Amino acid sequence: MSALRTLAFLALVGVSSSQTSDCSYVGLLTHLNLTTTNDLLATMRPVKSWTTPTLVQLDMLLYGILEVDEKTQTVTTHIWVEMRWTNEFLTWNPEDFCEVNVLTVPQSKLWLPDVQILEDVSDTSSIHRSSVVNLYPNGTLSAPARQRMTSTCWLNLLMFPFDTQECNITFSSINSDGSAIQLGSVNTDKTLTLISEKLMITKGEWELTKMEIIVFNGTKTTGRRHELTYKVIIARKPMLYVINLIIPLLYFLVLDFASFFISEDRGEKLSFKVTILLSISVMLLILKDILPSTEKKLPWIASYCVAIFTIVGLSVLEAMLVGYLYDLDGCCCKTAQSPADAQVDIQLEDNNPKEPAGAKYIPEKSSLPLDRLNGYDLLKLILEKVKATQQEVEEQNKDQRKPGRCRRAAVIIDSVFFALYFLTDLVFLSYMNTHWFSAIYSY
Repeated sequence: MSALRTLAFLALVGVSSSQTSDCSYVGLLTHLNLTTTNDLLATMRPVKSWTTPTLVQLDMLLYGILEVDEKTQTVTTHIWVEMRWTNEFLTWNPEDFCEVNVLTVPQSKLWLPDVQILEDVSDTSSIHRSSVVNLYPNGTLSAPARQRMTSTCWLNLLMFPFDTQECNITFSSINSDGSAIQLGSVNTDKTLTLISEKLMITKGEWELTKMEIIVFNGTKTTGRRHELTYKVIIARKPMLYVINLIIPLLYFLVLDFASFFISEDRGEKLSFKVTILLSISVMLLILKDILPSTEKKLPWIASYCVAIFTIVGLSVLEAMLVGYLYDLDGCCCKTAQSPADAQVDIQLEDNNPKEPAGAKYIPEKSSLPLDRLNGYDLLKLILEKVKATQQEVEEQNKDQRKPGRCRRAAVIIDSVFFALYFLTDLVFLSYMNTHWFSAIYSY
């Protein structure tokens, strides 16, 4: 009896030890032949028939838009990529191994797809890949990676700052064609867009509009390589540029328009217009530091600045012409003095010291009574009163003189230019607003 009990105890211990080994990861790794170095699993594409292509599925999420450089035509983003493929040699039944549904395996022991991003120009130190991959019972492997990526992107700045950019992020195999590796995605582009919008923290001055997935099967000219392209559509937030560029330029245009109501006689109109012109040139320098010099077509914001600069410049030239005509009319009026006035001045200056030009005449008060004055003194007193009266009348009516030909021409030129200036500003601003608002509501 003791011998039978001993045999039963040993059998129970053996059964329990076998169950314990099956429930450990060691048993599963031994079953998959991963406990020792297996060069075949690491070097060869994991298919049982070489004619079977390996489907590599890549899901990309956008975590942040860090920088968009218009000068170098590059976009810096923070992305997260999960790559999935199937290894036909690494499968197991979870019921045989205590319901183990996922296994962590080092990447160095397995074959990895050589999929790269074609537009990537960042250094390799910015790529953070996990040292392990997740292996599932059906042979599916999942390898996540995150990267601070700087990619090339052709930026169309025609509608700046109301522009919307489309940047492609293309995944493709470097050495394998479509017969060996085919590319696809697990989730749809709408799902990835919604997840990216919820997870995105850093956006800067940009807003993610949507992401589109485009699969290219390849042709003979491209080596029949499969390409998976994520078209990332981002829209700029224009409020800062509207406040710093567009509205100040509009204010300068309105101020230049209001300068037509400044009188030419005050001499402040020309200096005011020149100040506005210099302020607009400062805005052009700010815009120069933002936009690249490689653009073939001039952006609308640059056309807006150049047009306002040209309009104000023509207004300055017109103010100079009108001021010159006013000065020319004043010179002609001084030389065209009537002979009668000259004779009166000569008669009044007789026996009197010559007064400096512009000096106001103050009649001398005689201390003698009128009945004691002789004829000459009485006449002299009358002439002094007439001269004082004439000077007062001239001071009151100096602005009511009939303008000369030059002044009349200046008034006509100023009126015609004012009408053309108003119509040009109205048509130009309407045209710019139509194009900019159409760009805003196009997406």
